[in-house]
Amino acid sequence: MLICIFTGFSSGLPLYLLLNLVPAWLKTEGLSLKAIGAFALIQFPYTWKFVWAPLLDRFGILPWLGRRRSWMLLSQLGLLAAIAWLGQLSPTDNLMLVVALTATLAFLSATQDIALDAFRREILPELELGLGNALHVNAYRIAGLVPGSLSLILADRLPWSEVFAITALFMLPGVAMTLLAKEPAIAAGAPRTLRDAVVEPFREFFGRHGLQSALLVLTFIFLYKLGDSLCTALATPFYLDMGFTKTEIGLIAKNAGLWPSVIGGILGGIWMVKLGINRALWLFGVVQVVSILGFVWMAWLGPAPSDAARLAALAIVISAEAAGVGLGTTAFVAYMARTTHPAYTATQLALFTSLMAVPRTFINASAGWLVERMGWYDFFWLCFFLALPGMLLLIRVAPWNGEAKAIAAAPGRA
Repeated sequence: MLICIFTGFSSGLPLYLLLNLVPAWLKTEGLSLKAIGAFALIQFPYTWKFVWAPLLDRFGILPWLGRRRSWMLLSQLGLLAAIAWLGQLSPTDNLMLVVALTATLAFLSATQDIALDAFRREILPELELGLGNALHVNAYRIAGLVPGSLSLILADRLPWSEVFAITALFMLPGVAMTLLAKEPAIAAGAPRTLRDAVVEPFREFFGRHGLQSALLVLTFIFLYKLGDSLCTALATPFYLDMGFTKTEIGLIAKNAGLWPSVIGGILGGIWMVKLGINRALWLFGVVQVVSILGFVWMAWLGPAPSDAARLAALAIVISAEAAGVGLGTTAFVAYMARTTHPAYTATQLALFTSLMAVPRTFINASAGWLVERMGWYDFFWLCFFLALPGMLLLIRVAPWNGEAKAIAAAPGRA
């Protein structure tokens, strides 16, 4: 469980640096909003990481560390160096180099995720998948406090070069974990050839499920968090349109958003040990879907000057949504991990998590267009209804009473 905390923290830090710290840095250095917005394209590696995941399944770089830990260490040291180097550059004078370096950072981060996800899956027995992934997901969120809070505070007091150097040092706990942890025994059985590493994960997955069931699983992975992800894509602009100030949003989001998500996710993981993953997907999914109705309610209330009652309403909406995200993501990640085969963990998990990231990267880009044409109230109703197909697919992919059967059918596991 302690290892899962370190994997989550190491995985979350570079992503939140790209989402929070880099835009703030570019803004203060004088780049236009249009140029800053274009930097969102550097998230592409997160949706395409299944392309090079077979390399991580087939090859180990440092034999003394093993197949999984050698890729973990390489990506972590690369991230540490790239983050520290980024702060030495000037976005106005070295824009193309900054773009290249941030793209490299995203690539290294996605590569680390492939290795960490496979490593975590291989050390966790079936019954501990829920709790282990809950700790991972919530450590991932807590890692966002470093580039999203601590680094921004330091930026008011220190030059950006020192801020990025300090932020880079937060990769060291992950490096220590990689060096101290043991390589999973199951990771010793690498595919014999690169062709096996590329072809066999997909052949095994479709062969195990059959074409129709495999497509149902992939469709479910795509749809389960679609409504929730689209709903929160423009959350901050929505709050501003409802009459709240940036300070009010920041203070309430920090306290009512992060901690309900973290606490909900950890409690959900503990609860999942007794519930099982299937039932958790149902129950936590309902919380995830119902939380969207909070945005519908606030849009129905409409814009108004903030007062104590309106601030309380904002806190309720943010905390409910955060708890829903924490619970839903915990069960969802555990489900994806259980669905993988131990011989091809990196490639299959990379495929699943890439598919999960598609709504965040591509579909969410349409959120602004939809709001302009529909208005906030109808937009959030659309998000609510988009969340229902994923829940309906649970009848087929994770039946309420199908936990024992799912564990028995887990590939290559006792």
